[in-house]
Amino acid sequence: MNEPIAFIGAGNMARSLIGGLVQDGWPEDALWAVDPDASQRDAVLRRWPSVHVHEEAGEAVAHADVVVLAVKPQVLRDVARGIAEAVQSRRPLVVSIAAGVRGADIERWLGGDLPVVRCMPNTPALVGSGATALAANSRVDTGQKAVAESILRAVGLTVWLDDETALDAVTALSGSGPAYCFLLMEAMEDAGVQLGLPRETARLLALQTAFGAAKLALESEDDAATLRTRVTSRGGTTEQALRVLESGGFRELFTRALTAARDRSRELADQLGKD
Repeated sequence: MNEPIAFIGAGNMARSLIGGLVQDGWPEDALWAVDPDASQRDAVLRRWPSVHVHEEAGEAVAHADVVVLAVKPQVLRDVARGIAEAVQSRRPLVVSIAAGVRGADIERWLGGDLPVVRCMPNTPALVGSGATALAANSRVDTGQKAVAESILRAVGLTVWLDDETALDAVTALSGSGPAYCFLLMEAMEDAGVQLGLPRETARLLALQTAFGAAKLALESEDDAATLRTRVTSRGGTTEQALRVLESGGFRELFTRALTAARDRSRELADQLGKD
């Protein structure tokens, strides 16, 4: 698949996707990057000199079979309305990676009757280790789903959802999830320092432990509960630490936190979808 793709917005996430696609064999000259910020356009050209860069979207959309909306959610409505005429003329697959903006609103702003895939990636996509959930409207065909998946799979794992409303839960779990992991690393580091370790030693041990645990879980056929049990010896140090966490309502706190994030995602979608 070498469909011409126009990225509207050339920031970090768009550049990560471009890099992943090029690494996967997508020709640079089949890619367009549009951004009013000259520094963003220059950042694209420095790494991929054959990618087409433009300040305005018209020419890029006119060549594209896929348009990737990679702008901030707060400006997406104006951007979509600004390219609506060109999109209606070309009628490409539209892929949005803007958090919190519903597919129906995007389609309406673009003039309607378009295949739209809404995606919720997360920031580890910047290092090729993202987790992205995708949801398609009824106008997206099987081939277009494959193209959308190829684009996001270039920067990590992808999963499809049957119901777009589930993206609010995805936002709470994996979209915001890196921040929870960073908080845990931060807390482990601080606790290590309080227990007498040098700051840098505590930091390295916390980061490598988090990385190793995630890698072990990804490569194992066992679920997290089983892996946890295997490293928890009866009467040992791990059991004692886990008992403290459980008695403090660790699981309930996480459920409350993710519920709050999901609810806020819904609120923001309502706000961002207003005309």
